[in-house]
Parts: sequence; structure tokens; C-alpha cells
Amino acid sequence: MEADYVIVGAGSAGCAMAYRLAEAGRSVLVIEHGGTDWGPFIQMPAALSYPMNMARYDWGFQTEPEPHLGGRRLVTPRGKVIGGSSSINGMVYVRGHARDFDHWASVGADGWAYADVLPYFRRMEHWHDGGHGGDPDWRGSDGPLHVTRGPRDNPLHAAFIEAGRQAGYPVTEDYNGRQQEGFGPFEQTVWKGRRWSAANAYLKPALRRENCDLVRAFARRVVVEDGRAVGVEVERGGKVEVIRARAEVIIAASSINSPKLLMLSGIGPAAHLAEHGVPLVADRPGVGQNLQDHLEVYFQMASAQPVTLYRHWNLISKALIGAQWLFTKTGLGASNQFESCAFIRSRGGVEYPDIQYHFLPIAVRYDGKAAAEGHGFQIHTGPMRSPSRGAVTLTSADPKAAPRIFFNYMSTAQDWEDFRTCLRLTREVFGQAAFKPFVKSEILPGAHLQTDDELDGFIRDHAESAYHPCGTCRMGRADDPMAVVDPQARVIGVDGLRLADSSVFPRITNGNLNAPSIMVGEKAADHILGRAPLAPANDAPWIHPDWKGSQR
Repeated sequence: MEADYVIVGAGSAGCAMAYRLAEAGRSVLVIEHGGTDWGPFIQMPAALSYPMNMARYDWGFQTEPEPHLGGRRLVTPRGKVIGGSSSINGMVYVRGHARDFDHWASVGADGWAYADVLPYFRRMEHWHDGGHGGDPDWRGSDGPLHVTRGPRDNPLHAAFIEAGRQAGYPVTEDYNGRQQEGFGPFEQTVWKGRRWSAANAYLKPALRRENCDLVRAFARRVVVEDGRAVGVEVERGGKVEVIRARAEVIIAASSINSPKLLMLSGIGPAAHLAEHGVPLVADRPGVGQNLQDHLEVYFQMASAQPVTLYRHWNLISKALIGAQWLFTKTGLGASNQFESCAFIRSRGGVEYPDIQYHFLPIAVRYDGKAAAEGHGFQIHTGPMRSPSRGAVTLTSADPKAAPRIFFNYMSTAQDWEDFRTCLRLTREVFGQAAFKPFVKSEILPGAHLQTDDELDGFIRDHAESAYHPCGTCRMGRADDPMAVVDPQARVIGVDGLRLADSSVFPRITNGNLNAPSIMVGEKAADHILGRAPLAPANDAPWIHPDWKGSQR
């Protein structure tokens, strides 16, 4: 088997690249180890807690014991399915802040500043504001990726946004538009009641073309001959074979599997590869380093009124919601329930938001376990730009062995200070008059926890990953020894090999990572095709006029 381009991974970036390369008339083979995304557990938005906890759809990774979190091992879900993690995620759509991308450019990702990437966000989007306002000039209207807003019917959503206003924060109609900072409606990759994954948006249309095919196989390594990537060694049906690329091999296997695949192919830190007996192709010490994530806690309140989604937390209600969704794609099953949010700054002197709030009108965890108190609601919160860095490394030269994942969470004093600030600011929001009719008591952390040491203990025991790993093959200039790919997404030191997914982020972006991961695939496709990038945008984002002196 061979094609012009062989893409490893049918995830967020891989699907976008397959679509754009096939659209341009190139022949494309997409290698994906995971199975079909068919079925209600994936396609029904409200069922989101199921696929990320199912071995059928998830690689099942977990971290090493995290020393600053009491030695806990945290789960690290990654999609092993068509659509990758876009098929098992929470469907939350956040571009990131303009300054995130300006920072990328400042550290060597030339051509990836906000002015450069905004046209790609517009190209990929088909935005539906639902008549609720927003910034249409900043948004795309005919891209493959449908972006919608939940109905926000529950009175707790209005209470949340009003509480933010009462606390002195701005209200924003479109955090993906001109002004991210503030409280406002959340956006989701849901269309006509279905999860609108990268598979639905990009891969399935691409596969309808004669020049794009999907290969169900396990990628073992990239085959490099005379310094050039010429194909991918895969295993399928118990046999090992090579799928050859006439033009280029493109890796888009996730921030966990992409560095693993590079290292198994001899591209990575020379001493580490020698430890595992992997022959060296290119000494790239940055491969697997710079691992970042968002850590968060669930700040839960018991509700004084039975208005939360807990009233549906029983088999009969779930069956009725499921049936309504199955036959009409409407009702509670048609939303991820993350329908309002906020982005705020932790203190004066921080230029743009460094705290995110996901508001949810039920007290429940990602693993689907509801709070014992019954009716409740919660904010997921955590700092956006942790200075902690970890690494993905090999445990073995065996391609089937899981890599070693060590985030090194909460390893700096700044992490603890920022997290305590999150908790105290959240407590203040829940203390506003708008929440007075609804708040009964604080479930987590618990009002009795007040001192720094008490809050630190809560964070140590309860902080969880928001499942936003990135940064392990970071983009930079070709002369940067720790960069793995250059600004054209070419793997430095090997010809004919590109890499484009959340691995390339120099630093984690604000919010959830699906949107910027897809954008990376969209922009990389133009580089791969040798096209001039889309013309830079001149739109100036809103920055708080007194950010230097004021927290809100």
C-alpha cells in the first residue's frame, strides 16, 4: 500500500489534514488503531462520561505516581477510535486566547501568532450563535466544524452569569470572539443533537473521495531510509508490513503517542534511546519533554431547590432522555450540559485570563459519579498556565508497551498559590446574591477548609486532570535544540516527516484543546501543500484596560 501522504492518527488534527490534502487532490492513507465511532455512547452529547471511561475507545493510559499529589496515579484518557479524543471529549469549544498564540510566535513558532491563526479558526468553523449574540465578524460561517451553544434553560446558568457580574467581572457574549475575559455562554462541537467530532466534520467527508482511505492498523515506527521518512511500519491481522509514502509521512497520534512513535523510530534524546536499544536516527532532546496539562477541581455546592439535573439521575429518566435523543436528537441528551463558563484573571498584573470556569447544573464527576448530597451544582476550575513541566518517555522498545507519563503536577510554589486563588475566587462567586436562592451549603471543598494548608490538602487529594495534555514535540526554530518541529511542522533532522497535533504547542492554550488542535491540522495542511498561508488578520482582541492594576 502506498499514497502521497500517510497520516498516523485519525484524531483532531489528523482528520483535518486528511480532509484538506484529499480536497487538494493528493492521495491520502490514514492509519488508525482504534475502531468505529458508531453508537449512542459516542454520538449522544450527554453520554460523554461513558466513552472516556471505556477501554474500547480509550488507550487507558495513566500517569506515574505524582509526588506533589500524594503519590496518586491520574488517568490520562486518549481516544483510541475514529476521531481520536474528539470522539471521547467533553465537546467544549475554546479557541484559546489571542495572547496564547502571540506567545507561541515569541518563542520561535514564527507565523503562528494570533493574527496568523485567526484566519484558520474562521476557515474551520461553521458557527451558530442560536440568536444569542456574539461576534460574527470574528467567526467562521461555512467551515466543516459546526459550533453551537446549549439552550441554557436551567435557571442556574443565569444565576452563574449574574453572580459573576455582581462580583465585578465583565460579561462576554462570545469568549471565542473579541473578548475572552468574563462570564458568558459556553460553546460546544454539537450539531443537530450529535457530537460533531473531527471524524464527523472532516474524516467522513474525506473518505467519500476516491483519493482518501482509512487503514485499520497499529503503527509501530516510521521507516527512515538515508535520512528520509519513506513509510510507516504497521501491524494488522497479525502481520507486520510497511505502508509507503511517496511524498511525506505525517504523525498526528496525540501528545502521548506522537513522541512515543518518534522515539521508537529513532528520533529523540540519544541517551534515552540508547537505554532502550533503539538505533538513533536523529538526536532531538526535546522529544517527549515539555509535557503540560490543565489540572482542575470540582467546586460543588448543595442546592436549596430541586432545579438541578440530579432529578434525571435515575434509570427511568435516563432511559427517557436516551429514547428522546435516539428518535429525535433533541432534549437533554443533545447537549454536553456545559452551557455557561467564565475566563477570569487571578490578580492585577496578569494581562489575560489565567483561570477557567466550567459551570454544570449538577454535582457529578467525569467518571459519572454523582455527589452523595443529591441536588447540587458545580464549577470545574483550575489555573490555565501552570509552570510545571513533565515528560513522556519510553518504558520499552516494544511498540505495544505504554509509555511512561509523568506530568510533575503542582511542582512549583506558583501552582499552589494560583490554585488557592481559584478556590477563594470561586467561593466568592457562589457567595453572590444571585446564588442566594439556590445555595444550601458547600459540598467540596467544604466551608470548614479556609487556611492555605487546608486548601492545599484538598487540592492534593482532589485535583484531577482536565485531560488537556500537550507540548511534547514543541514547535520552534530549526536552530533551537529543544524544538522538535519547525514552523512548517517539519520534524527537524529528518526529511519527509511532519508532525501536527497538540504535541507541537510551545505552551498550553487557555481552555480546552480540541479547537487549537484542529487549527494546527488546518494550518499544517497548507504548509504541507506548499501553499502561502492565509492572509493575517488585523483584528485586535480586548484586553482589560487596567489589567496591570486591577484583578477585575
